[in-house]
Amino acid sequence: MNPEHFQQLDRVIHEKGRLAIMALLAANPQLSFTELRDILNMTDGNLTSHLKTLQYEGYVAITKTFEKNRSLTTYSLTDKGRNAFEKYLNTLEQILKETRRQK
Repeated sequence: MNPEHFQQLDRVIHEKGRLAIMALLAANPQLSFTELRDILNMTDGNLTSHLKTLQYEGYVAITKTFEKNRSLTTYSLTDKGRNAFEKYLNTLEQILKETRRQK
């Protein structure tokens, strides 16, 4: 197995909480903070921390609006985030293929 593949995994995405956020946002055009929190069963602080990391990397876009006189914060993948997630999945698939060939 080529150890370089492991080094190519995006460490920002690889953390399980951020991986789950990226996967959800890849499958949905946008999700609210509450939806993400409830689906992932995370605390507000934990989710906020992961979202800030993803936003800092330019992987997630934040939109703040008002709905029924209440603020609504939604999140979506940026093009950079979608491309990074695709690359992450492709690298992971390569690792899995190599692992299966060695059996």
